[in-house]
Amino acid sequence: MQPSAPSSPSGASSSGSSASPSASPAAPRFDERLTVPGSWWVIVGLLAVSGGLVTFPLGTVPMLGGLIVAGVAAGVAASSYGSARIRVVAGSLVAGEARVPVSALGAVEVLDAEEARAWRMHKADPRAFMLMRSYVPRAVRIVVTDPADPTPYLYLSSRDPEGLAAAVEAVRGEG
Repeated sequence: MQPSAPSSPSGASSSGSSASPSASPAAPRFDERLTVPGSWWVIVGLLAVSGGLVTFPLGTVPMLGGLIVAGVAAGVAASSYGSARIRVVAGSLVAGEARVPVSALGAVEVLDAEEARAWRMHKADPRAFMLMRSYVPRAVRIVVTDPADPTPYLYLSSRDPEGLAAAVEAVRGEG
């Protein structure tokens, strides 16, 4: 599995997932962005207020500066962490910065919350590629069948693991 350079978005991307068959092979079969939950934005706001409170004794302008700097820093961190994307497009599975041809993938296993937790903890293989987000309880485990690749499987957190599995199977059936 070779990491690829990040590609620019194709224009129409939405938060969440979509599994839509289309005539164009370049159109994504599955597209999911693992955005942070809304409660994290409340925490971002509280961190901004904290930045303002810390600089409050220095005066009004430093307080506003602390509020803005802390808010922007926390917002950028939350947005960056939630920008991880999983796509099935052009015969490949793209998860984060990794791009794997669907022909190099084997069995796709949809994991419920309990099984996903087990694969994150005591069943995990250190050689596996894992795109995990703690706020997404379900996941997919996909076996890598390429003998030249030391990665045994991909573990991908997903809010729609059934849709991801169906998209991988659909692309595999076409090829």
